Formats: sequence, C-alpha cells, structure tokens
Amino acid sequence: MQQVGIEALNVYGGSAKLDVRMLGEARHLDMTRFDNLLMKEKTVAMPYEDPVSNAINAAKPIIDSLSDLEKQQIKMVIACSESGIDFGKSMSTYIHDYLGLSRNCRMFEIKQACYSGTAGLQMALNLILSQTSPGAKALVIGTDIFRPVVVEGGEALSEDWSFVEPSSGAGAVAILVSDVPKIFQVDVGCNGYYGYEVMDTCRPNPDSEAGDADLSLLSYLDCCENAYREYQDRVEGVDYQKTFHYLSFHTPFGGMVKGAHRSMMRKFKRAKPVEIEEDFQKRVMPGLVYCQQVGNIMGATVFLSLASMIDNADFSKARRVGIFSYGSGCCSEFYSGVVTPQGKEIQAQQKISSHLAMRYSLNMEEYEQLLSHSSMVAFGTRNVTLDYKLFPGVWEQIEGKGRLVLKRIKEFHREYEWV
Repeated sequence: MQQVGIEALNVYGGSAKLDVRMLGEARHLDMTRFDNLLMKEKTVAMPYEDPVSNAINAAKPIIDSLSDLEKQQIKMVIACSESGIDFGKSMSTYIHDYLGLSRNCRMFEIKQACYSGTAGLQMALNLILSQTSPGAKALVIGTDIFRPVVVEGGEALSEDWSFVEPSSGAGAVAILVSDVPKIFQVDVGCNGYYGYEVMDTCRPNPDSEAGDADLSLLSYLDCCENAYREYQDRVEGVDYQKTFHYLSFHTPFGGMVKGAHRSMMRKFKRAKPVEIEEDFQKRVMPGLVYCQQVGNIMGATVFLSLASMIDNADFSKARRVGIFSYGSGCCSEFYSGVVTPQGKEIQAQQKISSHLAMRYSLNMEEYEQLLSHSSMVAFGTRNVTLDYKLFPGVWEQIEGKGRLVLKRIKEFHREYEWV
C-alpha cells in the first residue's frame, strides 16, 4: 500500500490571548459549571489579523523549509474555513501569492463548518493516492476567526450560547500532505463517515453566530458514535480501546470531548467511571493542551488537537492515533494514522508551545476595546487602513518577527505586509 499523510504541520495561534475564566466572570456566567468545560485561554484576533494572514503565518515555516524543487511540487492549495472574506474569491489565492508558490497549482476553498479541515485533508490524500501527478504535494490550511456577535431574537437560540464566546478562538493550522508522511502516516481506506441535515449551529450572517447548544451536543455525540461504527464495519478487528493508543477530537471545548469519550467508552467497552477517567487522562488529554490555550478554531481544531497530541503524548515507539472530526450541519468522520518517534522529533522543531506562551495577555478593558473595533474589517469592507499601534503591547509581540499582517483594504482588495 502506498504511503501518504502529513509531511509537515504547523500551528499559528495569533498574538494575543484572554483568560476565559476572567471572561466568564465578567459575563456573569455560571462559574460552577464553567470548570466542567475544561477551558483556560483563547486566542483573540487583532483587527490586522484575519484568516488569510493567520493561514500564511501558519504555512510560512513549512514552505521556508522546502527546497525550490519541493515548492514546485505543491500542486494544490486548499483553504478550509467558515470565515471566508469573499463570496467568490477564495482565500487560497492570497495564500498562494504571499507564499510564492508555483502558478501550476489548483487553488480553492472548502466550507462545511468545523469538518472543512478534514474535507481538505481527504481531498489532498486522494490527489496523492491517484498518482495523476507523481511526487505532488498539497498544502491544506484550516483557518478561522470567531466573530463575537450573536444573532438575537430567535426561539432556537439557547441561553447556553453565551458559552460560545469564551470557547471560540482564532488561528490556523497548516499541513503539507504528500507521499513522505514524516509526521502522520494515514491508514489508507480506514475511514468512517456519517452526516445528515441538522440546524445545530450556523453562521446565517457573515459576522454572526446562531445555534442550539443542546442540539449541537447531541449531534456531536451521535456522529461520534456512528462515524466510528462505520469505521468499525470497514476495518476488521478494531477495538476502541486497544487499537488506538491515542484519540484526537474536534474540540469545541474540552468538556464536550470528555463527554463524547465517556459516552464511547460506555457504549463500546462498558467501562466504569474510574476506568473511563484514567483512559481519558492517558489517551485524550494530551490532545487538549493546545486546544485549551487557543480555543475552538473551527476547521483547524482537529489538527490543533493532533499537533497537541504529537507534542504532549508518548511516541517513544510508533503509535496509532484515532481522529474524530465533526462539523455542524452536519458531517463527521473517524479516521486514523500512525506517529513515529522520528515524527515527534521533527514536529518539536515547530516550537508551537513556545509560540503560544509568547502571546500578549489582554485584560478585560483591552478586550472590550477590541470588541468595539471588531467591525473595522467586517465582511464586505471596501476601504480601510489598519492601525497597528491600537494595542501597543500586542504589536510588540509581532513587530520584527517576520509575520504577515493585514495592512489595508483598498476597493475590496486586501493588501498584506511582512513586519
């Protein structure tokens, strides 16, 4: 069987963060319930950080590590997002341009809520497996930004939707897919997918969120079970506890993942509470470390969990990781692959943990001020020039680091610069 998978992976978690417990207290949320959500911090996007700049900042270290010949082998760039900036023009065109990639390349954008990253990965894998372009590579980037505005007035909106603000973040994860799977070798043909129409969460307006939190949880749990059942039907001899050394989940927030894992262990292993908790800490928790620092970045979150798992779990020998991807609306998939000791060693060179630790910590006054400027680059903005010095402390984390930021929008065209 031909080898295929992730050759390189990098996370860009923005330049500013917010303590979500502080946010929860400021919003007068039920703090007795808050601890069960397993959230710590979230990335907060500056006005000059958008899904395009985040995507490029995630991909740049990967591209810079390639030879000119290897760059020429990138035949597909896929932007995976629910934070698109134009109804027609794909963000991948900007990404392709600022990364200086070959013009002999397919560029497009995929949308299916938080499942989009996995959709992009599977499309890239099939390009490689088809061998229609021998030696080809594909750049897949999940990139999303939370818009802190909630659609009001509908009966379907649950009061629990207030927990979306502390759980939702901003950022991007870039993966290079090829037949040299140094980081994650995919188990080819080992997939289980499951989906149906449901109105659990959605973005009815470009900068708004709406949904039913209870229905979203039920859909997630339903898909987690049935996507795995399909995987189980297609892959002989699978055992939920023994086949997978680790499990990475799409992570809206840690508490949802913990609930899904508990449900799966009860249904498939009839496990008792103590065993379930031990299994969670061993097989799942390493994948939540980065998610607890960045928040839900939609299409990129499942890869954020995978990156966290590789960096924080024990891969002293080759071990299999099961992955559950879910996108509201809904579509889901369970798939798997193997990480080796060499893969973990290579992945550590991205220094994701150090990058996340360097983000500027916003206080509530700064955060509220930022929210008041959130419409500056709203969907459809025709002309604007961004003020980098609006938050001096944040700018100090960016200036001189070789990162890309949004400079201005001129007649709808976005102009970026390296700083």
